[in-house]
Amino acid sequence: MVQFHIQTDSDIPASTQLFNQIRFAIASRQFPPGHRLPSTRQLAMQTGLHRNTISKVYRQLEQTGLVAAQAGSGIYVRALGHEGGSKLNSPILEQYPLANKIVQESLDELLGQGCTLNQARELFLAEIDWRLRCSARVIVTAPTEDIGVGELMARELEQALRLPIQLVSMEELAAFLDQIASGTVITSRYFIGEAESIAAPRSVRVIPVDINDYRDEIELVSSLPKDSYLGLVSISPGMLRSTEVIVHSLRGEDLLVMTAMLSDTYKINSIVRSARTIFCDQPSFATVKAAVSAAREDIIRPPQLICSENYIGSKSIDLLKRELGLG
Repeated sequence: MVQFHIQTDSDIPASTQLFNQIRFAIASRQFPPGHRLPSTRQLAMQTGLHRNTISKVYRQLEQTGLVAAQAGSGIYVRALGHEGGSKLNSPILEQYPLANKIVQESLDELLGQGCTLNQARELFLAEIDWRLRCSARVIVTAPTEDIGVGELMARELEQALRLPIQLVSMEELAAFLDQIASGTVITSRYFIGEAESIAAPRSVRVIPVDINDYRDEIELVSSLPKDSYLGLVSISPGMLRSTEVIVHSLRGEDLLVMTAMLSDTYKINSIVRSARTIFCDQPSFATVKAAVSAAREDIIRPPQLICSENYIGSKSIDLLKRELGLG
C-alpha cells in the first residue's frame, strides 16, 4: 500500500500535499488504471487528516479527469489515452472500472504465449460469438421418468431469466441437438454426467444448476414431534423419492411420511386429512391448498401447509445470468 505523508507544520496546505502525492502515485503507475483508491476512512487513519479534507481532494482528482467515482464501490483510476481509446468507451469504463485492466491482462497473456494480435482478436470474437449464439437458445433437460424436475427448472428459469426455455427429455436430447446449430443445456447436477456425454460431441455447452439447500424446511422437519404425520406433494417423483430419503435420514422411524404426485387427487385428499405438516413445491401449492379448504369441515386441526422455495439455488441463478450475458 502506498504511504502518504503530511507535513502539518508546512506552509503548503495539507489538501494540496495529499492531492499532489496521489497524482504522483497515479502518474508513476503506483496506482495503475482501474486501481481502487483507498477509502476516506483508510486515508484519514494513515494521514491524520479529516475525512472531509480527503473527500475534497478526491473531488479535485475527479475534476482533473484522473479518477472516476463508482457509486457504491469507490473511486478508481481512469484509463486514459491508449489505455482506453476506442476499445472501451467511457460509459462502459464508468460502469465497470476494472474492465479495461482485465481485457489488457488477458490480451498480454495471449501475446506472451506467442499469439499475434489478429489471432487474439479471432479468439476473443469467436468466444463472444459462441456465447451469444448459445444464449439465444436455452434448453432444460431431465430424464423422462423425472421430467417433473425439468418442469420445475423450466418454470423457475423462465421467471428468473425472462427468456423462452425449451424442456426436452434426456432421451430426446441427442436428436434435438442435432437439429440446432448451438445452444445452452441446463440440468440439475444430479443428471450432469448424462447431459454432458450427449452434448459434448455436438459442441453444445452444458451448465449444471445447484438445487436449493431447503435449510428452513430441514430445520422444521427436525423439530416435528415424534409420530407426526408429514405430507410431501410434488410434480416430480424423483424429488419425492430423494426428499423421503432425506427425511428418513434425519428422523428415522420417528415420522410417518406420506407422498403424493400432483396428479394423484386421492392421495392428496388422504394427506390433507391426516398430516400435521405438508410440504409442496410451487406448482402443487394451489391444488393442495384447495384440497385443504374442501376438507376443512372434516378436519379437526388443519395441517400446516408450506410451499417450498425455488428448486434452483439463488447462486446458480446468478451464475446463469452471467453466463448468458444477462448481468
